[in-house]
Amino acid sequence: MPNYTQDAYFKMMAEQSTDILCRMTLSMRCVYCSPASLPVLGWTSDEMLVRFPDGLVHREDLGAVRAVHKRHAEGHGAQDGPATMRVRKKDTTYAWLEVNSSLMRDEGTGEPWQVLLNMRDIGKRIQLEQHLGALALTDPLTALGNRRAFDLALDQEWRRARREQSEVSLLLVDIDHFKGINDGYGHVVGDDCLRAIAATIASAGRRPGDMAARYGGEEFALILPATGEEGALGIAEGLRVAIKDLRLPHLRNSEHDSVVTVSIGSATAVLRPGSDSTTPLSLLRAADEALYKAKQEGRNRVEARLLMAGGR
Repeated sequence: MPNYTQDAYFKMMAEQSTDILCRMTLSMRCVYCSPASLPVLGWTSDEMLVRFPDGLVHREDLGAVRAVHKRHAEGHGAQDGPATMRVRKKDTTYAWLEVNSSLMRDEGTGEPWQVLLNMRDIGKRIQLEQHLGALALTDPLTALGNRRAFDLALDQEWRRARREQSEVSLLLVDIDHFKGINDGYGHVVGDDCLRAIAATIASAGRRPGDMAARYGGEEFALILPATGEEGALGIAEGLRVAIKDLRLPHLRNSEHDSVVTVSIGSATAVLRPGSDSTTPLSLLRAADEALYKAKQEGRNRVEARLLMAGGR
């Protein structure tokens, strides 16, 4: 049997692995990288020696990488479990790598010597997790955000508005006499109607932060960050007209030209110091009250509420 040295045996095993193996000094300098870096990242082993980690690890992940390495350098041993980090590839995109690190000690003294990184490409797993996460927040019929996505977005925008002492508006949109569409035309036509309304509501959001969701059944929501009462009313009225102009037939809505119409409740919260006791539910209730008023007043109309949260 060949008499391999420990270092030669390590290199032989590393060069057969599809994982990227890197040995790092305690000062976090890369002194060895296995050839797997080329198919995974596009960087040769020699290129990794001069670029990894500082020149390749995403800046948002580099702090955590340094913290783990520092624990090793201080002799505290292995981390609790594998970490993940983004590493820049030669084509300038980023690869997601799962990293297991272990401390190598001097055989004679037992003192910390180097840190071994075992890095595995988990890009496909991350893509699948992101896809499943998006599905969990998406209404399958309309492709809008679902109720959970709405709740998360409303809470986020409320917190932002409170932090910035600004405004946030919410539109609740309800299709008038929707049951009559399903009863008179069938559920397939009803689903087509929901999709058409959803697309119109999604297009009403004018800025990247505006978020449309299917709130439930035939009811939709549109969150409008940093939008005051007048701006929200303008969007709501434009949306009401745009939906009526679709001219979707609805014989049981004869009081409004026998086409599909919507009622909209608009609510705006003005958040000022002292608003910590109020919650997003206050805005939701205000929009719901305005929607109820719109229905009571004959439908195919917009009603509004203004919520002053905190002092002026």
